[in-house]
Amino acid sequence: FLGVRGGEFSILRSPQSVVFREGSWPIPGERIPDVAALTMGFSVEEDLPWPGLAVGDLFHRPRATVLVTVKGVDKLPVKGFSYPIDNAVPFSLDSVANAIHTLFSEETPVVLQLAPSEERVYMVGKANAVFEDLSVTLRQLRNRLFQDSSILSSLPLNSLSRNNEVDLLFLSELQVLHDITSLLSRHKHLAKDHSPDLYSLELSGLEEVGKRYGEDSQQFKDASQILVDSLQKFADEMFNLYGGNAVVEVVAVKEFNSALSRKTRSILQSSQPKKENPYNLAYPYNYDYSVIFNIILWMMIGLALAVIVISYNLWNMDPGYDSIIYRMTNQKIRMD
Repeated sequence: FLGVRGGEFSILRSPQSVVFREGSWPIPGERIPDVAALTMGFSVEEDLPWPGLAVGDLFHRPRATVLVTVKGVDKLPVKGFSYPIDNAVPFSLDSVANAIHTLFSEETPVVLQLAPSEERVYMVGKANAVFEDLSVTLRQLRNRLFQDSSILSSLPLNSLSRNNEVDLLFLSELQVLHDITSLLSRHKHLAKDHSPDLYSLELSGLEEVGKRYGEDSQQFKDASQILVDSLQKFADEMFNLYGGNAVVEVVAVKEFNSALSRKTRSILQSSQPKKENPYNLAYPYNYDYSVIFNIILWMMIGLALAVIVISYNLWNMDPGYDSIIYRMTNQKIRMD
């Protein structure tokens, strides 16, 4: 898995059911979606020989996985476990989203994939109802910033300017983070259902600030600090909304090593999962599987023990003393 170092993979918040080990083990960039899938309890095509993720509680999987990709910087001084990335190639969580669609299609989980700077958004299930008021186009984001309830009224801009398009792009991405938690807080019941939710966000505003002012400029330093504070606040709010049962991850990448473009989706595209099963997949299990499995398992064990005890007693019984049939027969013989 050794390749070109190109970023950092950080775990901001994680429940007790998901165990990450502290260390400096490099993680291949193309296997980041597999880490997200394994933390949610899904299987992957190939084994992941990465010691950073340990085996957790299989019967208590996280209710949500939140992955934020920050472009334009190799690392961010966030709190939590951090691991270097080898061979930072473009990736997506489409495979994880497809697994959620297949296993929980009837429960309509929340799936949100968003890249504000590219005006690329993908919503499925209950996300269409929860985030229908979310600003997704650049024009909507700009108008949202100048509303009374925007982050501009409370965020310290320092050297950043409200009149610069690059600065506004960076601030609009932070506004999206704030609006996601704000809208989700109005629908807290969605964070308590049995279907897992997925959030994938890509932020490139910091990269544009670095190109505009330079990475040694005060604007870039202020923007980096503001972004770290906003990400930490966003992680804490998402973690609390899901009752401490959510994984929040951050991928910091200065630039991707591959020139391949990522698969894009149209604005507000909503498609239903296919009902066909061309790959002969196994039966889709849900969160009730563990309950039904335990009921059947212990019932079978109880029946097996009952059969063993009854068989033992029948084998060692005294026909003339323990059986009422032989006792009645002996009395009839004596009477005759």
